[in-house]
Order: sequence, then C-alpha cells, then structure tokens
Amino acid sequence: MTGAAPVAGTDHGLVDIAVIGGGINGAGIARDAAGRGLKVLLCEKDDFAEGTSSRSGKLIHGGLRYLEYYEFRLVREALIEREVLLASAPHIIWPMRFVLPHSPEQRPAWLVRTGLLLYDHLGGRKQLPASRSLDLSRAPEGAPLHQEFRRGFEYSDCWVDDSRLVILNLIDAAQNGARILPRMRAMRARRDGETWLLEMQGDDGTTQVVRSRALVNAAGPWVQDVIQGVAGLNSAQSVRLVKGSHIVVPKFWDGPQAYLLQNTDRRVIFVNPYEDDLALIGTTDIPYQGRAEDVAIGEDETDYLLQVLRRYFRTPPQASEIVHAFSGVRPLYDDNADNPSAVTRDYVFEVHGEGAPPLLSIFGGKITTYRRLAEQALQRLAPWFPKLLPAWTAARPLPGGDIGGSFDDFSNRLARDYPDLPRTLVHHYARLYGTRARDLLGPARIIADLGRHFGGDFYEGEALYLRDTEWAKRPADFLDRRTKHGLHLTPAQRLAFEGYISCSA
Repeated sequence: MTGAAPVAGTDHGLVDIAVIGGGINGAGIARDAAGRGLKVLLCEKDDFAEGTSSRSGKLIHGGLRYLEYYEFRLVREALIEREVLLASAPHIIWPMRFVLPHSPEQRPAWLVRTGLLLYDHLGGRKQLPASRSLDLSRAPEGAPLHQEFRRGFEYSDCWVDDSRLVILNLIDAAQNGARILPRMRAMRARRDGETWLLEMQGDDGTTQVVRSRALVNAAGPWVQDVIQGVAGLNSAQSVRLVKGSHIVVPKFWDGPQAYLLQNTDRRVIFVNPYEDDLALIGTTDIPYQGRAEDVAIGEDETDYLLQVLRRYFRTPPQASEIVHAFSGVRPLYDDNADNPSAVTRDYVFEVHGEGAPPLLSIFGGKITTYRRLAEQALQRLAPWFPKLLPAWTAARPLPGGDIGGSFDDFSNRLARDYPDLPRTLVHHYARLYGTRARDLLGPARIIADLGRHFGGDFYEGEALYLRDTEWAKRPADFLDRRTKHGLHLTPAQRLAFEGYISCSA
C-alpha cells in the first residue's frame, strides 16, 4: 500500500517481473519471461498448484460444450494449444477417447454430430484421430450402458496431470534463472519511482522484499485481493467464483475410453479413467460466495454426480464406494451471464499504470490455454521491456518431455535399462518424470537401492528427489500434488510417511 515501509528482511534486489501466484498461469508466465531473458521472481502463498490448478478435471481440451455459447475463438485457440502441449509434455499429457451416448431429449443427434465435425477441424487437428459415430448396441463401448442408449459418438481430447504441469513450468523457469518462492505470501506492494516494492512474508514469519519493474497478478480466485489488499488499487473488472467438484471411485467399466454424459439440465459430466484402476467423475458448476480456501464438496453435489451415473450406467458406483473427493474454485471472468455454465472460460487482462511501473492482473482462463495466455501477457508488458526476446515456448518441450518418439517406446527403453526394477515402478517414473527419471534413479539398479518403501510405488528415493528438485515440503505436496501416491496408500501408510517427513524436515 502507498506509504508503507517494508519490514527488514531478505532483499532480492531488482528484478524485471515479480509474479504473484504459483498456479498454472503464474508458472507459465514465469517460464516464458525467464526464457526471454528477463529477471523473474515468483511467490506463492501456499504450495504450488494447491488451489484451482490441482483441482481441475485434468483435461487438455478445446471445450466441446463452449461451441453452444459461440466461444469459437476460445475453442480454436484451445484446440491449437492441445496439439502444442501434447508435443511438449507427452509424459504427463496423452490422448484419450471420449464416448458420448446420445440422449435425444437433450440435444438432437444432428447438432451433436455437427458440433463434433466443427471440433475436429476448428483447430487444425494433426495428432489425434477424428470423431466418429457409434452403434452402442454392438460396440464394446456400449456394454456398460443402459440398453436405451443405442446411438453415440466418439471424439478425442487429452488427459493431463494438472499439478505436474505447473511444476514442470516452474522447473523450467528456475532453470532459466527465475527465483521461485513457495509459501511466501505477497503482503504489500507500492510504487517507488520506476519500480514496485513488494514485501512478502513466509509461513515461518520471515519477511522478504524485492524491487520489480513490473508486477504480475496471477492469483486466480484471489486476483482482486491482490489488487485491493496488496497493491491498494481499484479494478474495473471482476471474477465470478464457480465451484466445481469431483469424486473418485473404483473404475467400473472395461476399456481405456472415457465417457461424456449429457444431464437433463443440459450440463455435461466427464467420467474418466484415473490412476489405472480408478475413475474421476465431475464436474459440478455452482456459484460460490465463500473464501476460496474453504471450498469443499457438498452432499448435494455428490448426489448430483451419482444420479447422472445411475441414469446412464447399468452398474454405477454407490456413495459408499467413493474413495476421494475434491473441489476447486474457478475464477471465471465475470461477463454477467445468468447461468454459471455459460460464463465465459476466456481470459481478460487489466493493466494498472500508464507510464508508471505496471501491474498486470489476469481474470479467468483455463489450463489448456495457459501457455498462450503467458505469451499474450508478455505482449501486454512489452512496452516496458523493449529488448524482450521473441516468444519461444511453442517449440520447446517441458522438462522431461524430450522423450524422442512415442511414450510407450520411451517407457520400454527405460524398462530395458533398469531390468531389475518392477515394470510398473519404471512406468510410474516414466510417466511422472519423463527423461528426468534417469536423474531420479541415478545409480539405483535394484529395489533396495531406492530406500524405504512407503507403500504402493512410493519409495524414499522419489521422496528425496521431490524434496530436492520440486520444492516438496509437506506430506500433501508429495502425496497429492507432485504425485498421486496418496490415493494408493492405506491410512496407516500415509501416517507413517507423514512421520517420516516431520522427522526429516
């Protein structure tokens, strides 16, 4: 706030851009800016991707349903980005086929087929197969469905490990010289001549300061808190908070396909394979008024999702089978739409400071378009950085993504190089770390070389690697965001790992 003097603490000196927010947009901007020769600092009040960016539907997709709302520019951009991201991180992003059983009381078949044809061609699809019609009375994809669903369609999109996408962008940013500060809250920012003076406070109470030529507000649901509470400014824009919840159950159908279900309220629900033997089901769309930190799934949302499953599947899961559930708050740009599902998923920039050191704030956005959003954010800041290098991220793989050829070929090569390790374990390392798996494994050749076993495919060697290279500190960082080991450990195993972390901190 203007006139507030910073508290003495660690001084990071002068940087070009200070980014507030360690979700996907902040991470993408930090990576892009650092790779263009700018000095970058990023601070995040919690763990990276702890908010919205680890609570998504975990899809890189164009947004088929957005065509109904005439969001053609957004869908086209997202479909183009789908191809770019698939090439840049094939270890954490991979193709998935979606089966859409036709429900004639929702949308006529001709409209669905027309939408899919447009979806096939709007973004210049190159790597993914085209959509097609299905006879669900004969196709194996129809076997788990009620007999009334005899006609359907199939199309392609991509799966993503969302929280790892954030981490890979941050790793690349750090490798390009960015300073990355988890659990470091932006407290106050004031203009001081040609720079911003940003005061930050760690969760241990320590204070750090940095001077920056530009400030980027990528705080997601907290974007207005940063504008008003940190920078002491007013905004002409606003976000609309919408809660989206998911449930996780044991997988209840055969085959690798996912399902897209049309509900009677015209919303669509994804039913996706998850972690080999599980299914991820969501999402809901509910206006949210509370603190983003307090978001949680409600019983009404659970009932809503299970009801959709009962409508379509012969043997749907029961509430007692839910093994995990999570909710996220999506900070959508408020375009005054009446229906939460119709609120735009596009993004808007607001720049405070004509001629003064700028504050760039981001409203809205979706995980699929984060890389393009980062490019456009830097384009908006270019007047303050006349020597800015050209955009570069479209043609560069993310860390570990330089696998050369298909993922299966890479995984098989890795398994041949480590023949005495379990094949499932090597596949796990290949999936999460790509070519970085060799750095993790180092000289390890047999299972005993990986140290203590915490359960499932989780060994001490991986925990140490996450601590040393990916800013993991607390149990949930390791078990829920950097990996999904937490879904496969018993409560006793999780408790034992928590004890291990507390002793080794």
